[in-house]
Formats: sequence, structure tokens, C-alpha cells
Amino acid sequence: MDQYRVFGNPIAQSKSPFIHQQFATQTEQRIHYQSELVQLGNFELAVRELIAQNGKGANVTAPFKEQAFNICDELSERAKLAGAVNTLIFNHGTIYGDTTDGVGLVSDLLRQKITLQHSKILLLGAGGAAKGVVQALLEQSPTSLTIANRTLSKAQAIVSQYPNQAIHAVTFADTEQLSFDIIINATSTGLSGESLPISNATIKSAVACYDMVYGKHPTAFLIQAKTLGVKHIIDGLGMLVGQAAESFKLWRGVSPDIEPVLTTLRTQLK
Repeated sequence: MDQYRVFGNPIAQSKSPFIHQQFATQTEQRIHYQSELVQLGNFELAVRELIAQNGKGANVTAPFKEQAFNICDELSERAKLAGAVNTLIFNHGTIYGDTTDGVGLVSDLLRQKITLQHSKILLLGAGGAAKGVVQALLEQSPTSLTIANRTLSKAQAIVSQYPNQAIHAVTFADTEQLSFDIIINATSTGLSGESLPISNATIKSAVACYDMVYGKHPTAFLIQAKTLGVKHIIDGLGMLVGQAAESFKLWRGVSPDIEPVLTTLRTQLK
């Protein structure tokens, strides 16, 4: 049976094994997918061991996405731009790396009838989570994509990868006088519970606020947005299932239906 893994540290919280087994049952694919806790410094060894055990592919989560990028023999264009990989495909000893986070985010926004074309989008943060979705957002032809970060140079570094496109870098403070249609939080504040240094007026201007983090309860950012009357409040669960579906399609050549899996996961969170 074809073997797949999700590598991370920590990894016990991962929903990926459940998601992929659901996809496999639904599409009648014979695979075995499980999570594996990898000690820091042992990532490449874990990958090589999986290949030796009839491994066909793997998902990669924190903190190994950059290491995964570095061990690939070939990379997709979107992975090259992101500088990180969350999906590995093994083929006759070669390792191909891709990132499906951007597809997961965009497909979730479109599924919820959020219009990206001709929209003004604010992306908060300039770390790996933000880098992984920029290209996919730009492909939707927004009026503008603004990346806001505490350290301006980090946002500028991302912007420099996309010459001649409607993409800008600002600090969090710079957003105070600006308005946006969609605000996407790609910072870690959703995990820490901190509030974002974004003004109420900026948040209030949006039609949709999206946080890549998901959980039993809404994040501080989404609670703030809801209080301010933002119409669409969306967490990152759909992005998680969407990026998994794209990985599954890359491995198996079939597109699973995410809706029943998403419904089950949402129920489990309650």
C-alpha cells in the first residue's frame, strides 16, 4: 500500500491523517497516511526513510517547510516564490516540492462567495504563511494586494519578487488611513490570542475578514471584526482542507469533495 506522512514538531494536533483517510475512502484510493513526529535535525533522514518504505509523498508542517524546500530535486514555480514547501512527491528517487497553501486559501474564499477579482486585499504578516499565498492571491487579479508587517523590510522583500504587479508593502501603522475589501491575517496572533495593531476603522471598511488560524472559538481578530459589523467572518479550517485536497490531487490524480470532510471537522471542533 502506498505510504504517506505528515511531518512536523509538534504533530499530535494535526488533522491531516483524518482528512486524507476521508479523501481516500471517498475516492477509493488505497493509501496509508499517518502523522510522524520528527526531531529537530532529523527531517531529511525521516524523508529518506519514508522513500525506502514505499513512500509516495508527504505533507510538511512547522517547523520543517524551509528544510523541505532545501532537500527537493525539483520545485514548482509557486514553491520557488514561497521559499517553502508543504507537499512532497517522490518519484523514482527524486523529490518534487510544491506548496498548496495558496490554493487552499483562494479556494476557500471563492467557495464562500468572496470576490477577489478587482478587490483591495490586505495581507497581515510577512512570514512563511504570508509568502505561501501571495502568488495565488495575485492570480485572482485583485485591484491591489497590500502586505503589512511590523518590519517593513520583510514585507518589501516579498513585494520585490513580484515586479510590475499591483502589490505594495506597508507597516501596520500605515494601514490606519487605508480601506480594504478583504483583510487576511497571516500572523501568529491567532494562536497567541493577541490583538492586531490595526485600527477599528480599517477593519470596519472590509467586507470580509479571514484568519488562517482555526479552533473551537474565533480568534481575537475575528471577534473584533464581528463586533465592528464586518459581514463575512471566516477562520482557516476551509483553507486547511482545501490545501489538503490540492495535495491529494497532486499525489493521486483525483479531486476529492471537501464539503463532507469540512462539515465533520467543524462538528468535531464544537
